[in-house]
Amino acid sequence: MESHALIPRWRDHLAHGRRRSAHTVRAYVATAERLIAFLQDHRGGAVDAAMLASVEAADLRAFLALRRGDGIGNASAARELSAVRGFLAFVAGEGGAPPRLKGPRVKKGIPRPVSPDEAVALAEDVAGQAREPWIGARDWAVLMLLYGAGLRIGEAMALTGAVLPLGETLSVTGKRGKTRIVPLLPQVRTAIDEYLALSPHMASKDQPLFRGRRGGPLSPALVRRAVQGARGRLGLSERTTPHALRHSFATHLLGRGADLRALQELLGHASLSSTQIYTAVDAAHLMDVYRNAHPRA
Repeated sequence: MESHALIPRWRDHLAHGRRRSAHTVRAYVATAERLIAFLQDHRGGAVDAAMLASVEAADLRAFLALRRGDGIGNASAARELSAVRGFLAFVAGEGGAPPRLKGPRVKKGIPRPVSPDEAVALAEDVAGQAREPWIGARDWAVLMLLYGAGLRIGEAMALTGAVLPLGETLSVTGKRGKTRIVPLLPQVRTAIDEYLALSPHMASKDQPLFRGRRGGPLSPALVRRAVQGARGRLGLSERTTPHALRHSFATHLLGRGADLRALQELLGHASLSSTQIYTAVDAAHLMDVYRNAHPRA
């Protein structure tokens, strides 16, 4: 079967056969298209099911090397490899298996904030493992909210339908009942809107915004377990937790010139001393850049 016919079947398999989220379907289909384009150049000639069945570990290493050249990090490379394996297994059917290739690992060391690349890969992986599309959309929305707005997981779980319709800002109640206003990125608003469009549960003003499978409040423990599984699949540090996404939000804002007082307000810290921890984290990151880039470092 020619590659132009395989892609629609792969998309249908993911969306209906595996009931993957819309985000995962888009990501996995894009990976399959990149692999086919690579093989057309790498192997020469048209790519069909027979050629895909003959793909070897060396071909996948070359593909990942090309993607590395595009600038993707370890987490995205691991995600790409997972998608490739799934596509090749789908094409091979029950009678075959994709070549075995060890995925990239993140070096262990001093804890560092989750990079934007890793945050998105983590959220995509968690969403992709969901049993139903609306649950995948929910998990994607939750993790994007933690990373994109700096919420604590408990704050996200405490949101109700009263925050709807979403605007450019969100009112959040944090520790000691303190309320703060945080900006909502368009991508975060879109993620929440897509979840609500798929959710079978009504988003009434007195009910939790994020619901479990049976309609009750979503448990933070479920989110933590999902993140734990994803970080293992992606080779991320054990320090990669839902709360680490909040830390990354703060560190990345500080690195782009955010004022400490403004950051204190966004995070809902009672004192500036709680916020100042991020200056040390950012300094550590700057030292990494210095050591890697300076000719005399």
